[in-house]
Parts: sequence; structure tokens; C-alpha cells
Amino acid sequence: MLLLHLSDVDEANWAEKLRAELSPYPVVRRGDGFDPAAVRYVFAWKPKPEAFDGLTGLKAVLSLGAGVDGLLKHPRLPDAPIVRFVDADLSQRMSDYVVAHVTMHHRLYTRFRADQQARRWSQLYPPAASETTVGIMGMGVLGQDAAARLRPLGFTLRSWSRTPKAIEGVEGFAGAETFEAFLAGTDILVNLLPLTPETTGILNYETFGKLRRDRLDGGPAIVNAARGGHQREADIVKALGDGTLGAASLDVFETEPLPTSSPLWDIENCYITPHIAAISDPASGVRYFSQIIRDHEAGEPLINVVDRQRGY
Repeated sequence: MLLLHLSDVDEANWAEKLRAELSPYPVVRRGDGFDPAAVRYVFAWKPKPEAFDGLTGLKAVLSLGAGVDGLLKHPRLPDAPIVRFVDADLSQRMSDYVVAHVTMHHRLYTRFRADQQARRWSQLYPPAASETTVGIMGMGVLGQDAAARLRPLGFTLRSWSRTPKAIEGVEGFAGAETFEAFLAGTDILVNLLPLTPETTGILNYETFGKLRRDRLDGGPAIVNAARGGHQREADIVKALGDGTLGAASLDVFETEPLPTSSPLWDIENCYITPHIAAISDPASGVRYFSQIIRDHEAGEPLINVVDRQRGY
């Protein structure tokens, strides 16, 4: 039996599609009459405190999100494998966001928008893509896909991750001891890291001050499409104000929705989107998780299982 425990999404829609795909395998929702001990899989997103109570026969927890930092903080998370959502459609959407904002910053959009508003004709030629280095933090599925889509555009690419990754066309850096060297050659910093205790607050004033400053007019730029917990928003406000950063694209925030009192709303070189960089498409998700359940019930091992020690 599959139990859905989805908050802040259309759970009824997911249930309808999963029932159609998995039939005759039983799919139930909260409030339905069922024996909790008969549940083998629970499909969760922002689960309530009681979400896992009585689920003594679980084979796996299926996470709707690619990131599982919130799920891992659940006070009564069962000791069962956690499967995260890894999907080509989700990766494509994230890469679309990254490519759009990287190219916007590379082409000095902030500068030319200000010129337009001032009715000022001031020709300034951006550096070639090959002269512009994009540094991607996090080289999991999303980071690798973003790199693969940026590479044909001619950008110089580098990456930073916990462990070494050999990616074609990407200069790799790994571990805390290489972080400063990674930043020193980066013009546009893209964050796609998982949120862990080690990466919390990594987008801070000290980090921004170590980025390369002599390539993009106005200064280096950052793109955060991972988690709000990665950034220190007071530091972003300060860095955008004093020129340490030339621009920032933020899709995630420390508090969501972003409070109307946040100074970020009023900063012209801060581009805000409401956590929409990559959404989980129901059709793709239904296919993905249905296949996982069918395969596991047939004796196949689970895929994309979270390492709880690493946090992703």
C-alpha cells in the first residue's frame, strides 16, 4: 500500500494519477480508512508531525522534492530508506533557470536596464563567454545538467563539490581547502548544493569578497536556486549595496514567502523569483515513483537513495 502525505500541493491530483498508474496496487490518502501497518511506501512532502505514526511496515519513504533537508529534520522520521526525486524534466527546468540568469548577468543586463531607465546611450561590450567563468557549487544531477547546457554557450566552467568530480569541460575543485581558489577565478557563482550543516550560510559576505572582480562590469554575480538556508540575506543586501556583488538572482529565501519588509525587494540589481526555478511535474513524478514501487516489489533495489550521513 502507498500512502500519500503531501502538504502545500494538490494531493488529490497526485492520488488520482498514482491510482491510475499503479492499479490494482492500493493508494490511500490521509483520512481514508486503512491499516497503517499495511503501508509499505509513504509519498511525502512537508509531512506533518504525525505523518509516519503507526507505519511499522515501511519499505521506503518517497520524497517529492529533489532536496531532502526538510524531511531529514522531521522529529519522527522512520528508519527506512529515503528515495529522492531525480527526473530529467526537473533537471531541464532547473537548467533553464540557471542558463537564463547566467546569460543575463554575463550580458550586463543590470547595467543596460539602468541605462534604459536613464535614457542613456552608453555602449559597453560584455566580455566574451569564453572570458567569463561560471562557478557551479554542487555537482550532483542538477549541477551536471546545468554545466552540460552552459558548456555549448562557450563559458569557462568550474565546479566545487564535497568530493572530486571529473566532468568534461569543467575544472573541478573539491573540499574546503580548495574553496578560496575556486572562488578566486569565478565571475558568476551558481549554487546548486544540497543544504547540509556544512553548506548552511555558505553564501555570505566573506564568500562574495573572494570572487573575481575584474571581469564583469559592476562586479561578480550570484545565482541561488538551491535552498534559502544557503544564503545570509543581510550579507547579500550589504554586498549589493557596496559593490562587492554586481547582481544577484535569488529563487529561494531564508523565510518563504519572502516578507514584504525584506530590503531585497527594493534592490534594483537583485532579481527575485518565488521558488519556481524547478517544480516537480506530476506526470513525470507519477511515472518515476510508480516505476520505483513496481521494481522494488519485483525484488529490484531502490534507486536514488539518500545518504543520511551526508544529507543528500
